Amino acid sequence: MRHRTRVLFGLILCVALSSTASAQSDATGADCGCIWQGSFSEVAPESDLVLLGEVTRIKGNAVDLVPEQILLGEFWLDSLRVWMQTRDYCRPPAEEFPVGSRWIMALAEITEVPEDGFDPSTPNQSYGRPFDFVLSSCGGYWLRVNGATAVGNLVPGMPRFYHQPDMSPVLIDLIAGYLDGAVPETALVEASRERPDAVDELILDTRSFLRGQEDWLPDTSPEDLEAP
Repeated sequence: MRHRTRVLFGLILCVALSSTASAQSDATGADCGCIWQGSFSEVAPESDLVLLGEVTRIKGNAVDLVPEQILLGEFWLDSLRVWMQTRDYCRPPAEEFPVGSRWIMALAEITEVPEDGFDPSTPNQSYGRPFDFVLSSCGGYWLRVNGATAVGNLVPGMPRFYHQPDMSPVLIDLIAGYLDGAVPETALVEASRERPDAVDELILDTRSFLRGQEDWLPDTSPEDLEAP
C-alpha cells in the first residue's frame, strides 16, 4: 500500500513540475531583423561567459545578477550587469527578467562602446559600459531556472525566436556537463523532449482516481514517502 501511495504522489509531483515549467511561447527578437544564431546548445559554447545567476535589480535597460555558478568562462566579482534592449539593439527587454528570478545566460562582453552608444541625458538607457555584458535575442541565449532545472530554447529543432517552448525541464547539472564536454548534445535533446501523451493520460487518470479516495489511502508521513 505504501508503495502505491508513493507512486501516486510521484505522479502528482510530475504534474506540478510540468505546470511550473510550461509557459506560453514568445517570439522575443523576431522583429529586430537579426539572423537566428541557434539554440542554447549551439550558441553557448561560443559565448564569452555562461552563468547561472539571480536578478537582484533592474535599472533602465540593464539587470544586475548575483552569480550562483559559472558554467563557461571566468568571472570573479560578486555581481555583474547585463544590458538589455533599447533603441534598435537586438536584445530582450529587461522587464522580462524580474527581480528574484533565476536564469542561465550566455553572454557577450562589451569591449567597446559605439560613438552613439551613450547619451548623457538618458544614462540608464544605453548600449552598456565596457566590461559589462549584453544578452542577445538572436538565439537561445537564456534559459529560465526553477530549482535544479532549466527550460528554454535549449536544443536544435526548437522554433526560432521562441524562448519558452514546450519541453521537459532539464537538470542544470546536465547542461553544465554539456558545456564541460562530458555530456553529448543528444543527451540534452532526449532530456528536453515533451512527455508522451500516454504518460499525460496516466497522470490525469491518477488525479481523477485520487478524488474521493481519501478514506482509502493510508495515512502517510513525509518520512514514509522518502523511505526506499
